[in-house]
Amino acid sequence: MENTLLRQHAEQQFAEELAALAEMDDRIRPPHWKLSPWAVATYLLGGKLANGFEVSAKYIGSRALVEIAVATLATDRALLLYGVPGTAKSWVSEHLAAAISGDSTLIVQGTAGTAEEAIRYGWNYAFLLTHGPSQDALIPSPVMRAMREGQIARVEELTRIPSDVQDALITILSEKALPIPELNAEVQAVKGFNIIATANNRDKGVNELSSALKRRFNTVILPTPATLEEEVSIVLTRSTALGRALELPAEAPAPAEVRRVVTIFRELRDGLTLDGKTKLKSPSGTLSTAEAISVVNSGLSMAGHFGDGKLHADNMAAGVTGAIVKDPVQDRVVWLEYLETVLKERDGWQDLYRACREIVE
Repeated sequence: MENTLLRQHAEQQFAEELAALAEMDDRIRPPHWKLSPWAVATYLLGGKLANGFEVSAKYIGSRALVEIAVATLATDRALLLYGVPGTAKSWVSEHLAAAISGDSTLIVQGTAGTAEEAIRYGWNYAFLLTHGPSQDALIPSPVMRAMREGQIARVEELTRIPSDVQDALITILSEKALPIPELNAEVQAVKGFNIIATANNRDKGVNELSSALKRRFNTVILPTPATLEEEVSIVLTRSTALGRALELPAEAPAPAEVRRVVTIFRELRDGLTLDGKTKLKSPSGTLSTAEAISVVNSGLSMAGHFGDGKLHADNMAAGVTGAIVKDPVQDRVVWLEYLETVLKERDGWQDLYRACREIVE
């Protein structure tokens, strides 16, 4: 069955690594944690264990940020992962929950339509009308289940949830209890319970967190990759892994091709060429690392199904253009200017210039 899944949960995909860490982990574990904080950080950042077992890096970035995030979850403070789109907030959240609780599936997905029941609890109305309010009629939310079992609950895109619904978390985070007035009862959190929330600081039309809710979170800002090499490594690793998981009939992407995509994204994102000589206009989109991974993955699919199995410029042109030109008027002008002033003049990039120019015209 596992081989037919489009995407495995972190605890499934990396079960061997988690088991190896648990076996070697002789450090103090907080109540109900599967691993010690040190082992959780090692799981995310990667490294070689004493027995020679190699743990792959799930997050390429600052060790200090990962350690702060893990240490926060060992306290009574909730964790808010904050940053621009594509900085691996959900990815880090999933892997933290997998390493700590062995279960990353207790998720509330935040949208403008998320109701309070998604955070608190709901009711089986057929049972409720027949038998009245009771524990049997109660439908626990992922947060309530995490409280009962001493596990980590995840709240994705917290700032997209309406403010009055967000505030349902205040009592849970401050009192570590969830009242059920209809039953004159409450659910008290078991040790090990905590919440990881993510929020996007560039999303339009978001709902600001109340000061009361902000105080219940320790905020860790996940930055965009600091260097070109770091971002290339992330895109190369993730796109190769995704290509294998999707069984794309293409070779792993060449680092040089990935570097070209990442270079374009970084220059347009920063409004400046890498050599610092030319100022550029930035498009309306974020051009995140996640979008670069998507472009490379789309290119691999094109190369595998309609090409010779190797990633070339013409496989990536449509994906690059689509990621950049979100606004057909404003972004098209920005992209054409970049093509003519930068890409056209860059040695060895003529194939990509011609392919992109053909798409945008």
